[in-house]
Amino acid sequence: MRVIKKIAINTGGGDAPGLNAVIRAVVVSAINKGYEVVGIRDGYNGLLRPEDYPEGGLMHLTRRSVRGITHLGGTILGTTNKGNPAKYPTMGPDGKMYEKDRTDELIAAFRKNGIDALVALGGDGSLGIANIISEKGIPTIGVPKTIDNDLDKTVVTFGFDTAVSFATECIDRLHSTAEAHRRVMVVEVMGRYAGWIALNSGVSGNADAILIPEIPYDINKVAAAIRERPKRGKHYAIVVVAEGALPVGGSASVVSRELGRAEKLGGAGERVAKELEPLVDKECRTVVLGHLLRGGCPTTFDRLISLRFGAAAIRALDEGMSGVMVALDPPTVRYVPLKDATRRMKVVPLSCDTIRTARDLGISFGD
Repeated sequence: MRVIKKIAINTGGGDAPGLNAVIRAVVVSAINKGYEVVGIRDGYNGLLRPEDYPEGGLMHLTRRSVRGITHLGGTILGTTNKGNPAKYPTMGPDGKMYEKDRTDELIAAFRKNGIDALVALGGDGSLGIANIISEKGIPTIGVPKTIDNDLDKTVVTFGFDTAVSFATECIDRLHSTAEAHRRVMVVEVMGRYAGWIALNSGVSGNADAILIPEIPYDINKVAAAIRERPKRGKHYAIVVVAEGALPVGGSASVVSRELGRAEKLGGAGERVAKELEPLVDKECRTVVLGHLLRGGCPTTFDRLISLRFGAAAIRALDEGMSGVMVALDPPTVRYVPLKDATRRMKVVPLSCDTIRTARDLGISFGD
């Protein structure tokens, strides 16, 4: 393996609380070991489209540039979910857009800029790209980032705890207004095709029904559970819906599909509220938390694992590793092959204790 002198770091996909904490840990740990560090702006666009950046597509990172960023949301490097270099949106000679594999161009840009190794922060899509870069000869370490918690081979991803904590706070607030108006409040949360956010925030926030992608729901069964509440003196209800939730025999609500990015989901909560209202004879209102779950300061838990992941990524490079992802395996971190971490989505197992607890508490999953 070639001698490493300069390390690049980038953030890809949706933003998540904790990104800046990882960046700080990577930079400080690397400098302490004698490495130079640069940040790639907006995923890989800083290398693939440097002309778009008058200030330069690479950001030289020093102790000063990462000072005081641990608690900040977002990412100082910028990010994108439209710049997959293996499927880069490109206009053809006929004026139509198509997907182009620009990974060889990306590797050439790494070489041109003297970058010897990469620390890639991202979810399954971003880490799949990181694996390609590793296979093409650039030593690469992945760090699992996604509020959805759907990356395999790690107990948890950073950003998830913050998203669940905020969603739970919002659900807590909705109880009082729902009770005051005797309404059904339908709360849609992010998570794509995994129900981790909906499940954890729904149970923590005392929801009456939780609809997740892993359990297709029957709206009539959800309505039946809500109609039982007045018999126990409860004249309102909270229904938490994952954006990828789907009815029995149906499909998730897809808003759009664009070249070079994952399909966009939306409208699951509105669909549930519309179908539910005539069945429960109550006004149903929808609240979509959406990108609110991505913003804000990371929780203590997310800050800590972000710092641990960042430092562990540099230790891995220093020990000659490549093509691996840092994973949380309490009480320590370990390294797993990127191929294994991105082979499949980590969905909620139907036998997990949280689902069993929800059922014991009388929470409906619409099944």
